[in-house]
Order: sequence, then C-alpha cells, then structure tokens
Amino acid sequence: VQLQASGGGLVQAGGSLKLSCAASGLTFSIYNMGWFRQAPGKERGCIATISKIAGSTYYADSVKGRFTITREKVKNTMYLQMNSLKPEDTAVYYCAADGSGTGWPSYKYWGQGTLVTVSS
Repeated sequence: VQLQASGGGLVQAGGSLKLSCAASGLTFSIYNMGWFRQAPGKERGCIATISKIAGSTYYADSVKGRFTITREKVKNTMYLQMNSLKPEDTAVYYCAADGSGTGWPSYKYWGQGTLVTVSS
C-alpha cells in the first residue's frame, strides 16, 4: 500500500491550492480517508475526513467553509481543495487511510506529506 501526496507549495494569503493523494494497493472506496496537518512544534491534527460509507465528510472548525475534501474513485485519488488560505494554514499536510474518527493514531496508512506555506 502506498499513498502519494502532492500539490503543496508556496502561496500568498487568500490564495488557493489543491492537494492530491493517489493510492496504490488499496481501493479508496472501502476505507475511511483523511487529511491531517502538522505545523512546526505542534501535534498532528485532523482537518478533514471522508467516510467509506456514502462519502460523508467532516471538517475541523479551523478549515470549515474554506477546504473541501473529495475523492475520485476511478482514479483512486483523494483531494483537498484549499481556498482563502491563511498564514496559520502553513504546515506539512498528510493524507491517511484506513482509520476512524479524527485521531491520527487510528489511521493505518500514510502519505509522505506535502508542505504548504502561506505567506502574509
């Protein structure tokens, strides 16, 4: 199983980025998936999840209304569309699969992380 996260970069505050997480060795549709982020000196935290059943979604309050999590079954890829980015969104973003809820230890598979830097 391999998750490959991509799409990070440097963007100005107010801008947008779209992260991708391509999976090999597993089928997205049968796993709960999530995006997490970790800023320097902070604990890894969940920002969005999408469930295997009906694709229901969860968003952390800090990103609600600005970020959107989706998945494309045909491509076995998950996305995180990030709009109205703020400097406090600066972090390494990780995709994860096969877990439950918002606690990062419950997720079994992880991507390598992609750095998002938002300048003010």
